[in-house]
Amino acid sequence: MFDFLALAYPWTLVLHIVSVISWMAGIFYLPRLFVYHAEQVTDPKTDEMFQTMERRLLRGIMNPAMIATWVFGLALVLTPGLVYWGDVWPWTKGAAVIAMTWFHHWLGKRRKDFVRGENSRTGRTYRMMNELPTLLMVLIVASVVVKF
Repeated sequence: MFDFLALAYPWTLVLHIVSVISWMAGIFYLPRLFVYHAEQVTDPKTDEMFQTMERRLLRGIMNPAMIATWVFGLALVLTPGLVYWGDVWPWTKGAAVIAMTWFHHWLGKRRKDFVRGENSRTGRTYRMMNELPTLLMVLIVASVVVKF
């Protein structure tokens, strides 16, 4: 099985990168939708429209992209000769990916707050929280490229 992963490496890497790009696009966009939803939506029709956009983004793009990112990322980790666990970078990348996954689930819970009409966070909170994935992304990319 692991020999197959070595042969499939270029395609696994391609699929991992495409999945990450899709996931990150959603991770950056959903909090921005929450900002507008929290600050500007007052009528039920617009609220329903925002809820539809948020649900479709989360379920149709972000969830599948996150799962694909994990599947292809784990396939890369299992590819022989790719990761030396004595280095620091695989651990920093792994911790940052787990933190990104936590953020993804946090966003899912915030979407449910909007659905129930119980959002208690301000647009400013969502703006500030939107900085977290940027920091995590920088840590992930630096870990893999610099291999510190």
